[in-house]
Amino acid sequence: MNNKRVGRQTVALSHPPAVLSFANIGGKQEGEGPLAEWFDELSEDSYFGAETWEKAESAMQQKVLSRALNRANLRPEDLDYVLAGDLLNQCIGSAFSLRDFPVPFYGLYGACSTMGEGLALAAMLIDGGYADKAAALTSSHYCAAERQYRMPVSYGSQRTPTAQWTATASGCTILASQGRGPYVTHITCGKVVDKGITDAANMGAAMAPVDGKLGPYPEEPRQYKVQLFST
Repeated sequence: MNNKRVGRQTVALSHPPAVLSFANIGGKQEGEGPLAEWFDELSEDSYFGAETWEKAESAMQQKVLSRALNRANLRPEDLDYVLAGDLLNQCIGSAFSLRDFPVPFYGLYGACSTMGEGLALAAMLIDGGYADKAAALTSSHYCAAERQYRMPVSYGSQRTPTAQWTATASGCTILASQGRGPYVTHITCGKVVDKGITDAANMGAAMAPVDGKLGPYPEEPRQYKVQLFST
């Protein structure tokens, strides 16, 4: 088992899973930002055709999962697992989005790390022989997150100088045991770094200490990075 470990926090996969397809969707502000051209779909409607912001988050997930499946010429039942998460209580955005997909579901809550966590766990499931195809899926919605963590947008309360703008977006990547790549070859698990930030609105400062320095280990730093390559 330990022959896959590289240092303290990294594993090297014996059978690197391939990225079969991916998809993403963004909201109005994402369409006005520097990454606009990289979105598959941008919506002017913050509700994405749904009745509430929370339901809008589920709608985003359904859209990107369906798009990723179509790109790979797959049906939902071709997936062995979906690993998905969001920012809402009990991952309801993900749970409700997957009600119509007959796929085993792992709900994840990693906040900003959910996509990386989903890809890492999906890759290990495939490398370990427990799955042939798995999807990593996540989402966030600015208005739903404000209601969850701060003040509902409709209140019109004043934002603090350090308040963050949560993205309104969703993304999905499908991994498989076979494919042309790129491949997930290594996985690095992070650790908790607490610098004593007490401003609950300043999430940027709380995450800033994650600078890639993982510890005083003898291996070269490059061995701790997640590596993606294509043939």
